[in-house]
Amino acid sequence: MGKTWNGADYRDQWAGRVAFVTGAVTGIGLGVAQAFADAGMQLALSYRNEDDRAATAEWFAQKGYAEPLFIKLDVTDRDGFARAADKVVQHFGEVHVLVNNAGVSVFGPTDEASYDDYDWIMGVNFGGVVNGLVSFLPRIKASQGRRHVVNIASMAAFLPGPQAGIYTASKFAVRGLTESLRYNLAPHGIGCSLCCPALTRTNAWKSAQKRPDAFADSGFAPTPDAVLEQFGTAFEEGMDPYEVGCKILAGMTQQDGLILTHPEHGPDFEELHEKMMAALPVEDAPPGRLHIEELRRKAMRDAEAGLIIKLDDLT
Repeated sequence: MGKTWNGADYRDQWAGRVAFVTGAVTGIGLGVAQAFADAGMQLALSYRNEDDRAATAEWFAQKGYAEPLFIKLDVTDRDGFARAADKVVQHFGEVHVLVNNAGVSVFGPTDEASYDDYDWIMGVNFGGVVNGLVSFLPRIKASQGRRHVVNIASMAAFLPGPQAGIYTASKFAVRGLTESLRYNLAPHGIGCSLCCPALTRTNAWKSAQKRPDAFADSGFAPTPDAVLEQFGTAFEEGMDPYEVGCKILAGMTQQDGLILTHPEHGPDFEELHEKMMAALPVEDAPPGRLHIEELRRKAMRDAEAGLIIKLDDLT
C-alpha cells in the first residue's frame, strides 16, 4: 500500500497562510485547494463556471471551513488578474502563496496548427502563468513570513508527444520560466516550485469543447465526440487530484524546486538521460569555455542559496 496523503499533515507549516489558486474549482486546482484547506490555509480561488464554484463552496461548508474568496477570472485577462490580486490583498491583508494551475489540454498535429491554435493554447498555458506572476509577485514580496510560488506544468514539460506539440511547447515554457524564477525569488525568501503531474482524474480532456469564439479558426480537424469521450476514459485511471495537491504541499514544505507527483515515469527519464548523454560530442572542450560554464554553475548554486546574481557574475 502507498502512503495515505493528507493536507492536515502540513498544518504546522502553512496554517493561516493566504493562497491564491487559479482554475481551482475542478481537477488539480480543486485538489490543491482542498489540500490547502486541510492544512489550515486561507484561500482565494479563481473559477469560470458557476456550477463548479457552487459545488466547491458546498465542499467547504460540509467540512466546516470558511468559504474561500471566489474570484471569477479568465487567466488571459491581464486587467482582470490585476484586479484579482488587489481583491485578495484587500480581503486578507497579505498574500503568501500563488499556484498557477489553470490550463487547457488541446491536442492535434502541430504541422496543421493555425495561429489561433497557438494563440489560444500558449495564451492560457503560458500567458496565464505570466499574468499570475506579474500581478501577484509584487504583493507576495510585500508580505511577510513563509511564501511560495508553484507553477503547475505537466509531464509534457519533459516528454513530448505526436499530438501535443503546442501543449508541450507551453509546458516546456512554464518549466524554463519556473526553473529560472526560483533563482530570482530565493534572495527574497520566497520558495518556488515547478510541479509536473501526469495522468490525473480530471475532465481536462473536455478542453477542446470549450474553445473560445475568438480562437475558432483551428487548423486541427474536429474530433468526433465519441473519440474525445474514449480518450477521456484514460483519465479515469488517473491519480486523485487531492493526492496531487498533498504532494504539492509536501514539496513546498521541503522547498523542492521540482515536484514530480507520479512514480511511473522512471523509464522515460532513464531513456531521456541516455539520449542526452549519447548526443554529447566525445571531445575535450577548450579551457575558456569550461571556465564560463563553471561560473554559470557557481552562479546557480549561489542564487539558490539566496544571493542576487548579476550579469558580471557570469564572466
